[in-house]
Amino acid sequence: MKQILIGGKIPASAISLGCMRISGMSKKDAETLLRTAIDEGINFFDHADIYGGGKSEEVFANALSDTPSLRDKIFIQSKCAIHDGIYDFSKEHILRSVEGSLKRLKTDHLDFLLLHRPDTLMEPEEVAEAFSQLKSSGKVLHFGVSNQKPLQMELLNRCLDEKLLVNQLQLSLCHTGMIDSGLNVNMQIDRARDLDGSVLEYCRLNQVTIQAWSPFQYGFFEGVFIGNEKFPELNKALERLAEQYSVTPSAIAIVWILRHPAKIQAILGTTNVQRVKDICKASEIALTRMEWYELYKAAGNQLP
Repeated sequence: MKQILIGGKIPASAISLGCMRISGMSKKDAETLLRTAIDEGINFFDHADIYGGGKSEEVFANALSDTPSLRDKIFIQSKCAIHDGIYDFSKEHILRSVEGSLKRLKTDHLDFLLLHRPDTLMEPEEVAEAFSQLKSSGKVLHFGVSNQKPLQMELLNRCLDEKLLVNQLQLSLCHTGMIDSGLNVNMQIDRARDLDGSVLEYCRLNQVTIQAWSPFQYGFFEGVFIGNEKFPELNKALERLAEQYSVTPSAIAIVWILRHPAKIQAILGTTNVQRVKDICKASEIALTRMEWYELYKAAGNQLP
């Protein structure tokens, strides 16, 4: 498995397993899924306190309960801030949420804690107090955010003792806004609109690792583009390259993300063991520049 440096300093697998959908799995099935991921080289697992109403974290912990030695070989990340239909970056909520995640995950620490979507009522000093308390107690080792613009991150970083290392953002072949705006500079077209504050370039400059969520989705959870008749040119290109590299189209979609020099970590959301095996082969492939742009254009993007 290809490794990347989270935050420019912490080696981890380039592919992560997202655990949002494991809440309904049996212990046996979840154990098979997690062991397969680990056997394939995945050592990074993404959670959130709201996934399955907390059940996903419990299922994960139970799946690993028979082999506690695995805890020291993997990274566990969770997210907090969403509850009761609002976003909450208050110190009280952050601390309470972490305690809940630690209890459900049956661990004494999180390797990473992300703030789950922006809270416009955020008081950065209050977040800093929560992070400092979690860090000094050993309950959280590193911190990040999800779906934040550069200036939102800068507002937080101004008060933090340790800079944010991660920004989890939606990215796929059919959700390329952060790339589009950088390719269409000085153009009066929709693709030139910078809706994210040049977040891709900001993260590269500051060694913030982008974690790509929903790498097979188009729109906002509108559906999967692979095998979808709405995207004939893209699927034709994916299938041709899949055949060329002896992998699946899904693997090629992940290769496309990993090929970017920003060293992005892709988050898989599947619970299918065979799909995990198939997609992990993406780590062994490097697309050429021509192939990367071919896929980008096949997804409906035009270069100026």
